[in-house]
Amino acid sequence: MLEITTYSVEFIKDPFGILSGRRYEFLVDIELDEEDDLYSSNGIYIRAVYSVEEGGNRLVKHELIERVTDKLLDFELEDEEVEELLAFCAEHYAEADAQ
Repeated sequence: MLEITTYSVEFIKDPFGILSGRRYEFLVDIELDEEDDLYSSNGIYIRAVYSVEEGGNRLVKHELIERVTDKLLDFELEDEEVEELLAFCAEHYAEADAQ
């Protein structure tokens, strides 16, 4: 289960109209137990790109990044964690439109 501590969401501008739908970038800080394989004393955050389209909403991509170094980590979220992240993005993407 993802324990989200803080997050930010921003609409990704597409001045050339290349992308279908609307895209949002999420930066999601997560808290991990020291026993977790992903744990880092520097902290971990997820950078996710979420797409809102007529045919359905989806995660375009997500990356795990070490907070202090901004180093991309070579780990994947488990399927249930990806589903949690997708649900979180679906719940919060509209906040970027309100800004």
